[in-house]
Amino acid sequence: MTGPHPSSERREVLYVIACGSSLARHVGRLVELAHQDGWDVCVVTTPDGAKFVDRAALARQTGHPVRTHYKNPGDLDVLPQADAMIVCPATVNTVNKWAAGITDTLALGLLVEAQGMGVPVVAVPYTNVAMAAHPAFQAGIARLAEWGVTVLFGDHVIPLHPPGTVERHVAAFPWALGLAAVRERLCPVA
Repeated sequence: MTGPHPSSERREVLYVIACGSSLARHVGRLVELAHQDGWDVCVVTTPDGAKFVDRAALARQTGHPVRTHYKNPGDLDVLPQADAMIVCPATVNTVNKWAAGITDTLALGLLVEAQGMGVPVVAVPYTNVAMAAHPAFQAGIARLAEWGVTVLFGDHVIPLHPPGTVERHVAAFPWALGLAAVRERLCPVA
């Protein structure tokens, strides 16, 4: 994997927000695709997402620290401001809290704020068939889409899997779809 592309001009900044799913172990694939597309990438994780990622490897890959928690008052921002965000993988927990406007983690605070600032956001939920069936999750996905978030979810994106089988389906995850959706949000085809 290669790191960020050196350049004297400012590149668009993409925040990749990884939630608490074993799929988050592979978020470096999304970072690599985004670098190939010319993005300056910053990774932010939920507290549970941090359990799955290799923070040091992602920091080397992106050239930015991986953030999980809110900074202390008076501390400088260590990440550039985002031009777009991808929440991938987005868990049921994150979708439900986000749709309710809860900002108890840095990731959720950034997402709620991004909507208010008009920053394009793409969510790629990844869960099993049982959790996806919960009415709060279904309502959360619908609410986020209604509010302008591009939500890539359903069998047309990646088929849902039975509980306890996530590892068997990781290799088929379509990392490039979220990135393509972000690019389309920034440069819509007329």
